[in-house]
Amino acid sequence: MDRRVAMGLLFYPRGGSAQVALYLALALREAGWATELLCGSLGSVGQRTNAATFFDGLSVHAADYDPALTAFERGEDPIAQPFPLHPSYEDRPGGADRIFTAVSPELHEHLADAWARFMDDQLGRFDVAHLHHLTPLHEAMARVRPDAPVVTHLHGTELKMIDRAERELASGAEGPSWRHTAHWLEAMRRWARASDRLLVISPHDRDEVQRLLGVDPKRVAWIPNGVDIDRFAPRSLTAVERVKRWRRWLVEDPQGWREGGVPGTVAYSDADLESFVDPGTGEAATVLLFVGRFTEVKRVPLLVRAFARAKERFDRRAPLVIWGGFPGECEGEHPHTVAEAEGARDVFFLGWRGHAELPEGLACTDVMVMPSVNESFGQVFVEAMACGVAVIAANAGGP
Repeated sequence: MDRRVAMGLLFYPRGGSAQVALYLALALREAGWATELLCGSLGSVGQRTNAATFFDGLSVHAADYDPALTAFERGEDPIAQPFPLHPSYEDRPGGADRIFTAVSPELHEHLADAWARFMDDQLGRFDVAHLHHLTPLHEAMARVRPDAPVVTHLHGTELKMIDRAERELASGAEGPSWRHTAHWLEAMRRWARASDRLLVISPHDRDEVQRLLGVDPKRVAWIPNGVDIDRFAPRSLTAVERVKRWRRWLVEDPQGWREGGVPGTVAYSDADLESFVDPGTGEAATVLLFVGRFTEVKRVPLLVRAFARAKERFDRRAPLVIWGGFPGECEGEHPHTVAEAEGARDVFFLGWRGHAELPEGLACTDVMVMPSVNESFGQVFVEAMACGVAVIAANAGGP
């Protein structure tokens, strides 16, 4: 392949943007473009946050974040390490990856310099740089390959942080999370305006780019995320087949986690699986499913409280499965803590699973319940619909 793309993702694989990067790289390959992916990585080969594992089959150049995270556990600043941990678009006080606006200009320079040296060492020839989000990778790319055309792929989280940062700045907020707001707003707007093209995933985000970043709308393209309909398709399973899968995820390989705990600290027994079978008919119980991270916008605690109250009026068994969440990435109340405080029965915490397992999970599900607001796209909504699963969602955000 003569045409080459250098793709950049500051974060280790953990959310929707990593999945989009994977799908996009595979699609580009089919279109005759070779992709080299630079990204962060966490954990050893085989773990879901490991870049080589997540992006298996692609040409990956991964920056190892394990030493920075180990330094954080010793009480050191993970962003001040020789290879710095990435900051975040979310405000989780006490987390290793603090919000961008809490990172000093000096550490911003350290991030850009570390990535510029990494790029210079790892990258070969390429025709286009495709950078996900707005991050110091833009600064690094401008230093290493200043003449390279840059496509910036926005996923919505950066726009939400910029919107909130603007409001915090206007209100005179002076807390540690917003100490360097003006610096980062200027940097992100500079990167956006220097991009040759910007991709957004919804018409709403297209309008937000103009409002928040001041980019000419002619340079912004709306390209919604796609769905792999070969994998996400209607599939009928018997009650026995469903329970077998719930047993694997909840009993044999539990990944749910308590507040302050690690994956596996929430586990279940075979007796708990009775909730997934209707006692009167022996048929599969109606299963409600949430899929996503434990961030503020997802409103998982609200869902747990609503379920606990609504369950009293159910005329049949209908467990709620919470699929997602990862230690260190929880904003606000931990949903499991809320479930315990509410005495909510039939709420099951599955933990974070690989995207490859989601089609099976949807095949075991009857209704997806998503209380999130201001979603930029809502990838799992359309994946559930592709599988024939009914979706209950807020009429806000999305494409």
